[in-house]
Amino acid sequence: MSDETRAGATDLLDGQHHTKVIAALAIVTDLHHPGDPGFVPVAIGVGLSGIVDRSSHRSILTGPDTVSCVNAADETLPPFLAACRRLPASRVPVWFMRQAGRSLPEYRAVREQHTFSDMIRRPEVAAEVTLQPVRRLGVDAAILFSDIITPVQSIVAGIDVHPGKGPVIEVPFRTRADLARLRPIEPEIDLPYVLEAVRMVTAELSPEVPLIGFAGAPFTVASYLVEGGRSKEYVHTKALMYGEPEVWEDLANRLADMALATLRAQVAAGARAVQLFDSWVGALSEADYRRHVLPASRRIFAGLAELDVPRIHFGVGAGHLLGAMAEAGADVVGVDWRTPLGRASSIIGPDKAVQGNLDPTALFAPPEVLDTKVGDVLRDAKGLPGHVFNLGWGVMPDTDPDALRRVVDLVHARDPETAGT
Repeated sequence: MSDETRAGATDLLDGQHHTKVIAALAIVTDLHHPGDPGFVPVAIGVGLSGIVDRSSHRSILTGPDTVSCVNAADETLPPFLAACRRLPASRVPVWFMRQAGRSLPEYRAVREQHTFSDMIRRPEVAAEVTLQPVRRLGVDAAILFSDIITPVQSIVAGIDVHPGKGPVIEVPFRTRADLARLRPIEPEIDLPYVLEAVRMVTAELSPEVPLIGFAGAPFTVASYLVEGGRSKEYVHTKALMYGEPEVWEDLANRLADMALATLRAQVAAGARAVQLFDSWVGALSEADYRRHVLPASRRIFAGLAELDVPRIHFGVGAGHLLGAMAEAGADVVGVDWRTPLGRASSIIGPDKAVQGNLDPTALFAPPEVLDTKVGDVLRDAKGLPGHVFNLGWGVMPDTDPDALRRVVDLVHARDPETAGT
């Protein structure tokens, strides 16, 4: 660290100008290395000039490093947010993708009274469903009950979500002329029910349990629009990507701007983290991902950077894309069950936390087998700079809620310092 930078670090501890920071027991600063997109957290003693225990950070402090930000490192930071920021957490945090859904009897009771779309469009219903797994399972984060197609559905006619089939697009998007139907979204006008649900949920949640907002990534949403619904081969999507790359780029950028506007609005309404779901991106080669998808995903994460909330990126069957996906700019990369977390982290890099990655089918195993599987995930994540326990994909409809609760209790029972033992 240069003398100039060291002086800057000292200034950050000036009690006259940073009384709130000095009041904390300790602070953590992130050192940014030129050429490295990530940050390395380093503890600084409060009231001291410079960095404590310099010998422990010799490799970090050599070279022209610059102090980029300072965060209070007190025990009031929820475990989920701490892990996302690669800071010490009081316990290993856990939540589940699709935790609000058909596996819960209380969800099924609500579902009997409403259509799926109606549940999303009625804020009080969406809020109730979002809160159900927090009450029953004791998870460390809630995720908004909605759908990745909801933003598009709010501005394009002829789109519906059918039970068991997913999104169905009456007139697929396959030409440049079709793009005219994708006007810029105005979340406060087009998605008021989503934002009201966010506000209702955050008003009910404990400060220890952040709400995660989410959106669909451009490739995955585009695949629905171009194919007309779910697909296994993505023939029309890839044909557009390969045959008319300029049209594809325009479509991807429009969807990126839609996702960005939606996520920013959710954060403004109270979400404290966001996740970008690129559920079907594993269908692409790394070369195609880098050329046709990465730029649009990067556009989203760059637009979220100033909000200072954890940004999570997740794709299924994307082990071969982890390195490229890490370049999109998220703070946390979700990993499915096919890639061990230790290996995934070595690909992603130490500047990002990881999320995952229990096989969802393990929840159907006998209790002793499930316990072993959970232990295996924790063991593989031991020593990683940040780990959020999750499944490697969403909760299956027939999953026993007691199995989910068992996983939460098992993970919480492990000391974060010895979680892998």
